[in-house]
Amino acid sequence: MNIYKDYIKEIEERKTQGLHPKPIDGAELLSEIIAQIKDSGNADRSDSLKFFIYNTLPGTTSAAGVKAKFLKEIILGESIVEEISPAFAFELLSHMKGGPSIEVLLDLALGNDPAIAQEAANVLKTQVFLYEADTNRLKEAFNSGNEIAKEILESYAKAEFFTKLPAVAEEIKVVTYIAGEGDISTDLLSPGNQAHSRSDRELHGKCMITPQAQQEIKALQAQHPDASVMLIAEKGTMGVGSSRMSGVNNVALWTGKQASPYVPFVNIAPIVGGTNGISPIFLTTVDVTGGIGIDLKNWVKKVDENGNPVLNENGEPILEEVYSVATGTVLTINTKEKKLYNGDKELIDLTKSFTPQKMEFIKAGGSYAIVFGKKLQTFAAQVLGVEAPAVFAPSKEISHEGQGLTAVEKIFNRNAVGTTPGKVLHAGSDVRVKVNIVGSQDTTGLMTSQELESMAATVISPTVDGAYQSGCHTASVWDKKAQANIPKLMKFMNDFGLITARDPKGEYHSMTDVIHKVLNDITVDEWAIIIGGDSHTRMSKGVAFGADSGTVALALATGEASMPIPESVKVTFKGEMKPHMDFRDVVHATQAQMLKQFGGENVFQGRIIEVHIGTLPADQAFTFTDWTAEMKAKASINISEDNTLIESLEIAKSRIQIMIDKGMDNKNQVLKGLIEKADKRIAEIRSGEKPALTPDANAKYYAEVVVDLDAIVEPMIADPDVNNEDVSKRYTHDTIRDLSYYGGEKKVDLGFVGSCMVHKGDLKIVSQMLRNLEKQQGKVEFNAPLVVAAPTYNIIDELKAEGDWELLEKYSGFEFDDNAPKGEARTEYKNVMYLERPGCNLCMGNQEKAAKGDTVLATSTRLFQGRVVEDSERKKGESLLASTPVVVLSAIIGRIPNIDEYKAAVEGIDLTKFAPPIKELVQVGH
Repeated sequence: MNIYKDYIKEIEERKTQGLHPKPIDGAELLSEIIAQIKDSGNADRSDSLKFFIYNTLPGTTSAAGVKAKFLKEIILGESIVEEISPAFAFELLSHMKGGPSIEVLLDLALGNDPAIAQEAANVLKTQVFLYEADTNRLKEAFNSGNEIAKEILESYAKAEFFTKLPAVAEEIKVVTYIAGEGDISTDLLSPGNQAHSRSDRELHGKCMITPQAQQEIKALQAQHPDASVMLIAEKGTMGVGSSRMSGVNNVALWTGKQASPYVPFVNIAPIVGGTNGISPIFLTTVDVTGGIGIDLKNWVKKVDENGNPVLNENGEPILEEVYSVATGTVLTINTKEKKLYNGDKELIDLTKSFTPQKMEFIKAGGSYAIVFGKKLQTFAAQVLGVEAPAVFAPSKEISHEGQGLTAVEKIFNRNAVGTTPGKVLHAGSDVRVKVNIVGSQDTTGLMTSQELESMAATVISPTVDGAYQSGCHTASVWDKKAQANIPKLMKFMNDFGLITARDPKGEYHSMTDVIHKVLNDITVDEWAIIIGGDSHTRMSKGVAFGADSGTVALALATGEASMPIPESVKVTFKGEMKPHMDFRDVVHATQAQMLKQFGGENVFQGRIIEVHIGTLPADQAFTFTDWTAEMKAKASINISEDNTLIESLEIAKSRIQIMIDKGMDNKNQVLKGLIEKADKRIAEIRSGEKPALTPDANAKYYAEVVVDLDAIVEPMIADPDVNNEDVSKRYTHDTIRDLSYYGGEKKVDLGFVGSCMVHKGDLKIVSQMLRNLEKQQGKVEFNAPLVVAAPTYNIIDELKAEGDWELLEKYSGFEFDDNAPKGEARTEYKNVMYLERPGCNLCMGNQEKAAKGDTVLATSTRLFQGRVVEDSERKKGESLLASTPVVVLSAIIGRIPNIDEYKAAVEGIDLTKFAPPIKELVQVGH
């Protein structure tokens, strides 16, 4: 059976699932299709033409290479296809975005046929995805006196690829659809347990919200054909939790418009809104697709005559509806006035949704085209020796004379590209910045590789210091889906220039370490900017931004990212930790105390949390920075003492060396280079030449939070509050309760110690508690299952060397075996301890899950509905979050302990301690 017949068979199978043919990305299949097009008598010729024209993926896929070559034959008259004229062939090339299509267009433009050269030039003038090989050809041709090359370069210098695009419509009609009440996590738009299908866009689209919601959206579209459906988070924020490009893709698939008539299931221009706006990382993803994100502010706090919030019986602000956005409401967005209307009635100002930069993204169909376009214009102007005209909105440069810099402002100023020389930039400035470290994770990685192919990138930018492709999100179960997807992903990324968790050649041991932990280790400069394909890309060195798969692709291809410099909130500590408390309790207390200090307003949302941690090394401090994603912060920055930072860098060096010893370095010796950078940074700190990063004493903050350690007297638990009468209060990370609230009575069905929120010390706490309880009780029996997943293999190796792993093995009912990984997800748990493979495990929710309706107590970060545990018919599943000792004890006794039981269980155990820095960590005199 030939490959075409296999494809037809797959099409028939997809029909039974209500799916269209899968887009073609392989050269072999498309070559067969082209052969059938050339054979005028072939029975499959008509279908083959449709597949060739409408169902082939563009960019640098191997199919795109074959397609471009055949279109070139048609243009040159070497192949005659009645249905594809040379003019139509040029049109098809214009929709292929880059890579092979640009190569063909340059061949034709720089060829000997003047008419064809002019046609090719006209198409090239509309293209922006050109790389060095392409621009070098143009430059050489221009220097050789080629008039067509000059014409193309002059067009690029004027940025006609942008200026000649249609203007953004002045009025956009929308019809509302309330997707949920309260914060909407991206899990609702693209569930983690469907991660395996993300690269199959049509199939993945079927998992958005519910089938019923999808039908309701279709009904609204039929009722209002002239309007776009706007998905809304009523009384909440849209897109919390993760950036999730697949979430935006799904929204665009159901409510947006097709990017190109010749590329299936790639839609753009989704419109989303939230009472409290759009989560910052999700909004970046909306920009990638040229969409619109709106802060509706349709509910506000009720205030008394003195302007103070009116509280209900629970001490929470009462909300009043300012205007309705109930499903089916028709509204008008005026992009010129930047206002939202209901008929003639003005509802709200939309200036933030339509900044000059965002208007450019909307006009160009996404942010990539603008990034590449700016680079192309700059290149062309330099070659021609002219000044590039001011076509794009100027970067916003905000500078306050005499005002110091926060830590993030310092980092952005150091890494800024293309800003006014010598100008000091403060928060609010729009900045292009160099990216130092990039991380791609495995459930979004296939989409990142697709994005790289679509923007015609073939190799990592030489300006990136290091990049890593993880295998952590598919670590739990090596099933058929993982076996089909992950090796392919690892090969692509390895070839592209990333350090990969799995060796495509199979020479080094597969490493399923949690991506954030690896990125934390390979970040060897606290001045670094990190971009990672996961909302929890929060490093305790440098400043890290969680991003969608597309922004990760852009960072890998260009070595840059663009964003405004965020405002900062300064967090400092006073008092002393109680001996029975764990640092995780400080993390939760920070959120609780912040909300109390600011009357329920989350001052962290959308801002940088600059935490003056001082004395806590990177591994332990990571617990704080990781949690800042749940605080809805844009990112976080650790301010460390010199000696603490040196200690953290030495640990990072040793871990990078282990990766080198395993054989993970590539031909560019990226890992070796990182160790050299770490040595250089340590020398700078020791000599006093460049001490650890600190903000200026006169820096300006949006707010300052002082965490009182003396006030933390009991372990703290983040509760999803699943039965709260106010739906908008459920599944947020803002309900933080102390242990006594539960009265020692709340049943726990499963405990989970793992994911990125734990470090080596946490695993040692597990073994110490077992030892402690063994002494007290003679024997330890579990009344609920305890799942333990170390974040990295290094930790397990160190625990083995120090004798802790042996004790964990003694009590385990299951221990992972890399030589025989699990082929199926566990669905039932016994009351034993499970020692799982390093990785995300239950936290990700795409492979392993707790039993439906369980009450899970976990060290992880996810309490979203359906993530770690789904609802059953009898009760709602709930995932409460706590420190390692609380989780371990709860699994042993089968319920949340009371304070006395807890204190007895942790007596003498070395919990993660923290003491605030003695002196203020600021730089004076700048």
